[in-house]
Amino acid sequence: MPELPEVETVRRGLNQLTLNQKITGGDVLLDRTIAYPFSVGEFIDGIKNNAIAIWHRRGKYLVAELTPVEKDRGTRGHGDTENSFPASLRLPLSASPPIPWLGVHLRMTGQLLWVDRDEPLHKHTRVRLFFGDRQELRFVDQRTFGQMWWVPSGVPVESVITGLAKLAADPFTDEFTVEYLAGKLQKRRRPIKTALLDQSVVAGLGNIYADEALFKSQILPETLCTDLQLKQIENLRTAIIQVLETSIEAGGTTFSNFLNVKGVNGNYGGVAWVYNRAGELCRICDTPIMRIKLAGRSSHFCPQCQRG
Repeated sequence: MPELPEVETVRRGLNQLTLNQKITGGDVLLDRTIAYPFSVGEFIDGIKNNAIAIWHRRGKYLVAELTPVEKDRGTRGHGDTENSFPASLRLPLSASPPIPWLGVHLRMTGQLLWVDRDEPLHKHTRVRLFFGDRQELRFVDQRTFGQMWWVPSGVPVESVITGLAKLAADPFTDEFTVEYLAGKLQKRRRPIKTALLDQSVVAGLGNIYADEALFKSQILPETLCTDLQLKQIENLRTAIIQVLETSIEAGGTTFSNFLNVKGVNGNYGGVAWVYNRAGELCRICDTPIMRIKLAGRSSHFCPQCQRG
């Protein structure tokens, strides 16, 4: 599943390629990809004749501000590289700004690809959004778990994309402090690896980067949250941010099917510390990397480096 770095990589690519261009129409090839509205025709009518002012990311969600093409759009969002999500979407639902939104969640295998209209259709293409100059944005999704939303103007975005309201702090926001993370962890009697996968604890973190952050902070994945010392939590917070930043710089991770908007693989997998390296030697101490199952998910760790 694409995690925060992969979604952030896609967001940055979308902000470089798709902004301030009229959406002339679209085609939905798999109706259930559209989570809202329930009418595919209403979805297409809602986004048509709008332009994307800017793409934001919140955890693993992508949300775009839409603006009618008749209005002055300026050049907002070109070259945007900021990691944080706009404060307006962290306010109470009633405070959401009165503009329409386009939301996307890639789930396990979703890809957003910016291609020429004449590019042959991939067999797993689910939604096509048409732009000028014969360009289009395609949502390709092999497992079909991905979703898209159109949120009408004046409707609180979190009342439609309900997963947004359940998210914890994003690691790149000021809210993600040591005190915040300690408050989320210290009363939970569950393995730290399992807790880190909970989006109500840390937004955007998944299996890959939880393993990587635990390695860098020298914490075994089976360690109970209640047993963590404050210094360990401080190290973990730092490691989470560092690992995510490193992966974003590498364009994310491609172990199966992640591609950026231009169809290019991510490069972080080649430098991963422990993830997907079971049996290989630790890059620090030459101890073989181990793999165990926690709550049905694979966890990779170094039994030597993560003893402390």
